[in-house]
Amino acid sequence: MTSTTRDETPVAMQTDDAELRKKEIGGDLTVAFIRLVKGADMGPGLKGLPDDMCPCPHWGYVVKGRLKLRTGDDSEVYEEGQAFYWAPGHVPEALEDCDFVDFSPTKDFDQVISHLTSQA
Repeated sequence: MTSTTRDETPVAMQTDDAELRKKEIGGDLTVAFIRLVKGADMGPGLKGLPDDMCPCPHWGYVVKGRLKLRTGDDSEVYEEGQAFYWAPGHVPEALEDCDFVDFSPTKDFDQVISHLTSQA
């Protein structure tokens, strides 16, 4: 069995608007500790992926703040204290400074992170 804390998890991506720490924890799952500052929009970084959205599913928990998830013609707001499932085909945008913990299939998530870092 594997566990980790935010501080033990290596930084995989860092910008002025976002910090993403990730670590594979077993069972083909990666945990990510993600911080977005208010106004951070992941849309520009996701351009070039299918439908210009994240193609990876995520399960997680919003620790702090609020964020909007755009999905095609729709959107939904997630806030502190909510557990979530995000199906493939979404774009996160921080409505407030937010922190969330995310569990994702490792291979799919690594491809998204590689794409995001190549856009920086």
